Amino acid sequence: MSTPMDSDTAAALLRGRRTVHDFLPERIADDIVERAIEVARWAPNHHRTEPWRFYVLGALARQQIIARNTELVRAEKGGRAAEIKRQRWLEVPGWLLMTCLRSDDAQREREDYAACACAAQNMMLTLWADGVGCKWTTGAITRDPELFHMLGLHSAREFVVGLFWYGRPATVVEQQRRPLSQVLARIE
Repeated sequence: MSTPMDSDTAAALLRGRRTVHDFLPERIADDIVERAIEVARWAPNHHRTEPWRFYVLGALARQQIIARNTELVRAEKGGRAAEIKRQRWLEVPGWLLMTCLRSDDAQREREDYAACACAAQNMMLTLWADGVGCKWTTGAITRDPELFHMLGLHSAREFVVGLFWYGRPATVVEQQRRPLSQVLARIE
């Protein structure tokens, strides 16, 4: 049995992680990403279903996603917004897609999605501990049926939990949280 880290160290990691929007152009080594995915697999999941699937996206997949997303943004917000988004996405050094296996049982699918969210947090915390920032996005492209076709995935078997961008942070934004008294209640 492994020895857990002290609670102050764990709390500092949890409180310190931030969503990163701007990345340095440096490529992240595959072993760092694979280690984070390996740790993600240890997330709690009811009945040990291990419903998550991870796809590290290479240059061709990224180009296809960027092109399709540019079309979607252009149709909704116009050409200028589409070009700004396209340029921003071209600068993201690392891309990963996480999906969740579908289930005929609605309760199980809900539990499996929650497990995937836990796996995502494990992955992002592990990356953060290695100095790698991450952004979890669930924009329109993640719900676009064309995404599955482009990547050769089967929407009948899985659905997208999120698209994750990762890289060394160019900037880290400080955040605040509401006081505990605003989110905690005791029921006797």
